[in-house]
Amino acid sequence: MFIARRELDVPDRGFSLDTRRIERTMERSKKEQIVTEVAETVGRARGLFFTDFTGLTVEEATELRREFRKIGVQYQVVKNTFIRKALEQHAGYEGVYDSLAGPTAVAFAFEDPVAPAKVIQKFTEKHKKLSLKLCVIEKQVYEGGRLEELAKMPTRKEMMAAILGSVQAPLAGVPNVLQAVIRDLVSVIDEVGKKKAA
Repeated sequence: MFIARRELDVPDRGFSLDTRRIERTMERSKKEQIVTEVAETVGRARGLFFTDFTGLTVEEATELRREFRKIGVQYQVVKNTFIRKALEQHAGYEGVYDSLAGPTAVAFAFEDPVAPAKVIQKFTEKHKKLSLKLCVIEKQVYEGGRLEELAKMPTRKEMMAAILGSVQAPLAGVPNVLQAVIRDLVSVIDEVGKKKAA
């Protein structure tokens, strides 16, 4: 049974339980936790793609997330104030702040910084609803209008394959060069031997 303070004849010493203040404190700590998590994700990401997802259905959003997941990209809807506070904890993102308006979802690329551009381009061509506000690749800011250009850039895998191919090509020719040198050396020795015999 609850007994009021007055009934117990306990003097009021200014103690009151303000539940609204507790709720605001809990809300603030939850918001700070979200900002901290987003800031950690930003710190690990090599590419950030800020999209406007207006008009996407749940099915389309699920399809987009699935495509991002296939390439190891985290796609997350983040309040603009949270993403701004998270970005402020890292240098090099000042050019992003003005674009943080309206519905925003961020694709965080960890391994291949340009891979999300290909997914966004393909998805946009198919559904015509998603738009790229801007992106940051290795702390270089690109406007959303350059999506097609970014989507044509080779992925990390493609670049590694090209580098490996260019390194392997000269190495493949080394045995032929060595055989030619040996063949020429044998010819020279054979000629010298014929001249001495004559």
